Amino acid sequence: MTPGNNGASTPEEEDPFGYLYADGQANGAQPPSGGGYGYPNSVSRVRAVGERQYGQQAPTAAYGQTGVPQQGAYGQPNSHYAAPESYPGGPPTAPQQPTRRAGNGRGPNTKGLLIGAIAVVAAVVIGIAVAMTGGGDDNKANNQASTAPTAAQSASPSESSATSEEPEELPKIDAKALLLEGGTVTSSDVKGAKADGGVYVTGFNQVGAKVTWTVNGIAKAGTYRLYVRYGIPGVDANATLVVNGKDNSQPLNMKNFGNLPQGDYEKGWQTTWAQVSLTKGTNTIVVACNEGNQCDANLDQMYLATG
Repeated sequence: MTPGNNGASTPEEEDPFGYLYADGQANGAQPPSGGGYGYPNSVSRVRAVGERQYGQQAPTAAYGQTGVPQQGAYGQPNSHYAAPESYPGGPPTAPQQPTRRAGNGRGPNTKGLLIGAIAVVAAVVIGIAVAMTGGGDDNKANNQASTAPTAAQSASPSESSATSEEPEELPKIDAKALLLEGGTVTSSDVKGAKADGGVYVTGFNQVGAKVTWTVNGIAKAGTYRLYVRYGIPGVDANATLVVNGKDNSQPLNMKNFGNLPQGDYEKGWQTTWAQVSLTKGTNTIVVACNEGNQCDANLDQMYLATG
């Protein structure tokens, strides 16, 4: 050895894997072959099987010498070395068996514990899922319950609107079915009347002539329109309306709205209307030719409509 370099074979710096590194290879480290470390002249503590002497008394040192058995040369095994377990009171030579639990002799069942923990977690997850699903159903049911009346309420006005928009079926009559008075009679000489058989009422062109319609089945009191289909010879006409025994505020205007040629009754068929106030149930409507009226007209049909 040289100063500053303790060598590669000192026990405290020995590296059993020195031959794997560059510095160890530089110092001559080689892979171990049969004992010792990888450095040259390294201390070997490996004994061959059977070299240890068990049950022998350690040699007694001479007077003045230490009681520790002498070692051989550096790096050589000591023939007087005895293993520690061979000394009295040393550790037992027989291998000890691991202590087992009473009962079935098995350790804790970690696999069973793991399966149990997984089962608990799965049960919790399933419970949460069921609770969330049930809550959604309840919310859905609540929403349906809250929206159902709204839908019904919105449907009710629609149904009532549809009902109100439907035309009310009101009475109508051919003039020949009216009560004829004051010289009025039926005829079918002039073509173009829409009444059954083309029959209309004539003779209305004189004071005192009148026709009476007894109207049944009025569902509710109110204002209605009385439509009258008439025929004139191209000359304006009018009449007096009497509703339930009272003169109407408006006369029945039978003008020549189409400016049709005079003297031709067949081309003079037209329709007029006037507002009348009716009561619920039965009403009487009279079309009369009174003083001051121009009554040269034939009467074809009458019908009511909502006003």
